[in-house]
Amino acid sequence: MIKLRLKRFGKKREASFRLVACNSTSRRDGRPLQELGFYNPRTKETRLDTEAIRERLGQGAQPTDMVRTLLERGGLIEKTVRSAETVGKAKQAAARDAAVKQAAKEAAQAKAAEAEADAGDSGNESTEG
Repeated sequence: MIKLRLKRFGKKREASFRLVACNSTSRRDGRPLQELGFYNPRTKETRLDTEAIRERLGQGAQPTDMVRTLLERGGLIEKTVRSAETVGKAKQAAARDAAVKQAAKEAAQAKAAEAEADAGDSGNESTEG
């Protein structure tokens, strides 16, 4: 299977990437079948060979997630919501709701404990005096 992926190059801590078509079993920085573009994450510069990318996609090449994002930004493919994204967002929303409920419950318990402590303190003061 042919993959569209990013191939790292550049200096240490100053990475740039080439968008390449390569066999899915080859190494990240191995020899690609074809170079299709360039991406610099520091400056957000992107150059894409649109004709070659469309040709590879027509042949059934599968882009990685980051390459898919770059192609969506470049307007070469439609933005699609992947099922994993939908499931992940639903889980995040459920976790947020649970956290809000837990925080409200803890706040109510703390307020009740404070009220109980205040009631106990006022009773102690009246017996001392």
